[in-house]
Amino acid sequence: MNLEDYRTVFAAGCLVLMLIAAAPTLGLIVPFPSGGERFSEFWVLGPNRMAEDYPFNVRANESYSVFVGVGNHMGVSLYYLVYVKFRNQTQPIPSATSSEPSSLAPLYEFRAFVRDAGDWEARVTFGFSNVSLYGDSVSVNLVTINGEAFTVDAFSKWDSERSGFYYQLFFELWLYDQASRSFIFDNRFVSTWLNVTT
Repeated sequence: MNLEDYRTVFAAGCLVLMLIAAAPTLGLIVPFPSGGERFSEFWVLGPNRMAEDYPFNVRANESYSVFVGVGNHMGVSLYYLVYVKFRNQTQPIPSATSSEPSSLAPLYEFRAFVRDAGDWEARVTFGFSNVSLYGDSVSVNLVTINGEAFTVDAFSKWDSERSGFYYQLFFELWLYDQASRSFIFDNRFVSTWLNVTT
C-alpha cells in the first residue's frame, strides 16, 4: 500500500469512529423512526392514584375525587384534550365501533401538552347537589367539577338487578390533528360508575 491508501483508510476509520461517538447525541436531535406501536394511554385512578377505591356509593353535597391521566407513545409530542361528561344509564356513551364520541355536551375540559414518552395527570374533584328522590327515580340537577357547578337534568330509575340509581362520570380523549387544525376524538374513553343517593 502506498501513502495515499493509508490516508484514505485512516480518514475513513476516523469518520466511522466520529459517527459512533456522536450517535447518542445525534439521537437526541434527530428523531429516528422506531418500529414500535404508536398509541396513547388513557386512565382513571382512584383518590390514592391506584386502580382501586374508586368512589361508588356517593351522596349529595359531598366531595369525591379521581385522577385522570394520559401517556403519550405516539412518537411525537402532542396536544391532548380531555372532556369530562356525565350521564345516566340511558344516555349515549362513545361508540367504539364507529369511533364517535358521545353526543352529550362536555361539562369540563383539560388541555395538556405531553411530550413523547411522557405522562400527564390531573385530579378531578366532583360532587352532586340538588339531588331529589321521586318514587323510583333520582334526579341530579347540579354537578360540581373542580369547584365549577354545571346544570344537568339527569334522571336515573331504580336498577333492581344492581340495587341502585346509577350514573357514569366519563372522560373522552381527543388529540390535536395538524392536518385539520382541530381536536379529533381518539376513540378512547374511561369512566367510573356511581350509585347516587340523596
